[in-house]
Amino acid sequence: MAEERGTSGPAKLPRALYERELLRLQTELVKVQEWIRAEGARLVVVFEGRDAAGKGGTIKRVAEHLNPRIARIAALPRPTERERTQWYFQRYAAHLPAAGEIVLFDRSWYNRAGVERVMGFCTREEHQRFLRQCPAFERMLVEDGILLRKYWFSVSDAVQEKRFRRRLEDPTRRWKLSAMDLESITRWEEYSRAKDEMFVHTDIAEAPWHVVESDDKRRARINMIAHLLSTVPYREVPVPPLELPERPPSTGYERPPRDLQSYVPDHAAGLAR
Repeated sequence: MAEERGTSGPAKLPRALYERELLRLQTELVKVQEWIRAEGARLVVVFEGRDAAGKGGTIKRVAEHLNPRIARIAALPRPTERERTQWYFQRYAAHLPAAGEIVLFDRSWYNRAGVERVMGFCTREEHQRFLRQCPAFERMLVEDGILLRKYWFSVSDAVQEKRFRRRLEDPTRRWKLSAMDLESITRWEEYSRAKDEMFVHTDIAEAPWHVVESDDKRRARINMIAHLLSTVPYREVPVPPLELPERPPSTGYERPPRDLQSYVPDHAAGLAR
């Protein structure tokens, strides 16, 4: 796996090839969306992995051309004091899809098996209870008809550090980096052991883990989306024919004078000077 230190993967996917295949796959995702809507199916996709492993960028490409009323991203903040007293899976269950919906979990209930376990945000008893209950929880989701897909994004330590450094130096990406993210560098092996233990308990036949090598973000996105499409039994739903109507003739409407409204200044005009 790319998570092992010093591992190198295949050559970076050329941009032109990546963009062409990405558009083709995204077109298929739209077909999946329409099939989900028409069939009243429910799809849950879990994105997990180390910090800077490429989860967010992949989720963005998956959702880019989908209808946000059908496909939504669930990225839950830290639990409130009230939520900390609930059954652990309760706040995640509230975000599960209804018929005709897709939910993309940008991190999920697996926080307990990863960051909470390593950083000491849960007790040993809470962690062990999670490992016992999680397979049962997921089996119930699948038994109820939910299509559950789980992806682990695997990144090498060298590439992770390079991405962290870029975030530090880029003011538009600086918000992606926290002190906890940086601490993950010093806890690399602890996270590895936590992930291995998590897989032992939760890589079940009803909802297996699928590992995405993500040292090359382009390759990771293409591979993940292609795999997801291969696991969903969708078909193309016929689109009802639509035609633009003829615009009716004017009835004498006149637009109000421009000076009666406030317009946004033409900032773009100054860029050409």
